[in-house]
Amino acid sequence: MSGRLVVVATPIGALDDLSPRAAQALRDADVVACEDTRRTAVLLRHVGSDVPMVPAHQHNEARRAGDLVRRMRDGAVVALVSDAGMPGVSDPGARVVASAVEAGVPVTVIPGAGAVETALVASGLASGAGYAFAGFAPRKPAELRAFVERLDRWDMPVVVFEGPRRVGALLSAIAAHDPLRPVAVCRELTKVHEEVLRGPAADLAARVTGPLKGEVVVVVAPPPEPAAPDEAALAEAIVPMLEAGMSPARAADAVAALGAAPRNAAYRAALAAAAMRDSA
Repeated sequence: MSGRLVVVATPIGALDDLSPRAAQALRDADVVACEDTRRTAVLLRHVGSDVPMVPAHQHNEARRAGDLVRRMRDGAVVALVSDAGMPGVSDPGARVVASAVEAGVPVTVIPGAGAVETALVASGLASGAGYAFAGFAPRKPAELRAFVERLDRWDMPVVVFEGPRRVGALLSAIAAHDPLRPVAVCRELTKVHEEVLRGPAADLAARVTGPLKGEVVVVVAPPPEPAAPDEAALAEAIVPMLEAGMSPARAADAVAALGAAPRNAAYRAALAAAAMRDSA
């Protein structure tokens, strides 16, 4: 079996961002599986490829995967692309890749431009300590609020995809949760009208009151670090708990359970409180 799957990352805007290796793969393939044949036709013309296309989108990918695996088992080289970026990352393609892997078909991935990393760097919020990608934000208001609250769990920037008509709702939800949270709205990345809006969530929510034009990626800064507790004041507050018969460990557990301080800081304060009581 000489067939294989070649996953090709495509430009997120400027066609010239396609690498020479990716362009050659699109010329050498026997068939190109794509999200939208109309958009991919533009890309193929750009690289001088006349390879036939078959649609593999969210509505038919499960059925198409089996057909593509059969072709590859018969020796075909299938190039898999989405409309923009890497197939399988918030775009169709993951099922095709999984089916090829399960069938023992060789899979090669050709990297390229991606909206996630491009937006992260353009936002000015990258720290070099990692980031999280949350995909598309949910549409229903209750689910969107819960989604925004979950952003607090990451101590790193979070990249979110959003439709141009929905970005205002996302910004409003973030502003309602944390109006000062730094946010960047990246629009039309690598295209002629590229724009990056940066600022506190409340400010951006006030600016983006209607649909935006083009593709949008939102980058949300991590929540601010909590202020270090004043352990001396905490120790004074713990003294009455010790005098009531609680051990330092149990007093620390109680303080941590109330959210007044982390367990380690509470225990240090409790030990200091015990020393204060003993020396009184």
